[in-house]
Amino acid sequence: MLTTLILLPLIGAIIIGFLPVEMNAKISRQVALVFACIAFAWMLVLAILFNPKDITQQFAEFLPWIDTLGLNYHLGIDGLSLPLLVLNGLLTCIAVYSSDIAINRPRLYYSLLLLLNIGVTGAFLAQDLLLFFLFYELELIPLYLLIAIWGGEKRGYAATKFLIYTAFSGILILASFLGMVWLSGASTFALEGLNPSSLPLATQILLLVGILIGFGIKFPLVPFHTWLPDAHVEASTPISVLLAGVLLKLGTYGMLRFGMNLLPEAWTYLAPWLATWAVISVLYGSSCAIAQKDMKKMVAYSSIGHMGYILLAAAAATPLSLLGTVLQMISHGLISALLFLLVGVVYKKAGTRDLDVLHGLFNPERGMPLIGTLLVAGVMASAGIPGMVGFISEFIVFRGSFTVFPVQTLLSMIGTGLTAVYFLILMNRAFFGRLSERVTNLPRVYWSDRIPAFVLAVLIIIFGIQPAWLMRWIEPTTTAMVNTQNVVANISIRE
Repeated sequence: MLTTLILLPLIGAIIIGFLPVEMNAKISRQVALVFACIAFAWMLVLAILFNPKDITQQFAEFLPWIDTLGLNYHLGIDGLSLPLLVLNGLLTCIAVYSSDIAINRPRLYYSLLLLLNIGVTGAFLAQDLLLFFLFYELELIPLYLLIAIWGGEKRGYAATKFLIYTAFSGILILASFLGMVWLSGASTFALEGLNPSSLPLATQILLLVGILIGFGIKFPLVPFHTWLPDAHVEASTPISVLLAGVLLKLGTYGMLRFGMNLLPEAWTYLAPWLATWAVISVLYGSSCAIAQKDMKKMVAYSSIGHMGYILLAAAAATPLSLLGTVLQMISHGLISALLFLLVGVVYKKAGTRDLDVLHGLFNPERGMPLIGTLLVAGVMASAGIPGMVGFISEFIVFRGSFTVFPVQTLLSMIGTGLTAVYFLILMNRAFFGRLSERVTNLPRVYWSDRIPAFVLAVLIIIFGIQPAWLMRWIEPTTTAMVNTQNVVANISIRE
């Protein structure tokens, strides 16, 4: 059942690759959209069949692969990976739908989008360290090409920078994985049965540091964040949607799955430092966002700040904070995707994202009043306004973290105020006042440009009003992870 999620996009990519060259881009787009939607529908079927009370890996698949390396094809999902998997399917459909119909080299473009989906899906499903690493590296190739070929003026620089940072991230992660397996005496890379927590604390800390830096580059966390604003600014809108909505979550997912879950004693030891690191990322990212004049770069820096909330809650490692960690991943994925979509529409119609140029886009006759209204909804959700999923996730993060790290939590809460500041600056400059002369007579915004944003806005409101629909998937798994960590910590204290 899980392999189908990998095979469907793969079949779609192969079909697109063999389409006749003379076929227009619309055909490639339609084929990619069909296979992406079928894969997403299958994810929803799995979500319906999923038993939230079962904390083990469900729908597990196992196939021996390369015995000499200890590598096996082992897939499974639980309450941590399932919501991220569904999010990946949804945003892939939106990215394909939102892509420019007249894009050049469409067969390569849509094939790469589907291959990117395969890499992310496989990483969320993998129950083998080496298999996860293979999928983690697989998504690097299509994303690099999608930025380097279809990006902006400085796409070569941004893509190369992304490649270097992510390659270094992969080296650290692979080294830590090899260390956990070899030093613990395991015969395979399977997560099941792997027990690196039996290693000396100093060794655990060394391995955990490698994992934290490796996945911290992917988040990204300060000071490993510099590739992200460049990549977002140069990437096309659909790629920015996937980059912020899903690909950053590979870092947070890996940190929880392979850091906190496998090395709980070292995690507890480093937790105060991680909470402080989270505060630095929140305040630095939010402060940099205030200084930006490019709408897209402002949203990119906001992601750096919001990723800090995830690290704070993970460091606290209480049942409530860990629930907030996963909720924050989902809410940030939906909200950031909405914001990048809307900024992309503004750029497509106005030809600029410069806040010194854009004014008065709320003008009902010649502006973008409906796009502005949707952007207000996205801004409110990102700032944590009640009734939106962003409020629920941030409230649970802060409530769950305060009992463990009160000072760091209070400092991180400043980030919510700064979020309101920089997004109010964006709205005030771009959408209020007189319509700028340089952006008069804007092209019409069609419903095809609005539908993806409407879908995301509705989900943000629905999950903000009824978050239990998300929590029921997540809470049993995160609670079990915290209980396991507490047991290991107590054993360590007694020893």
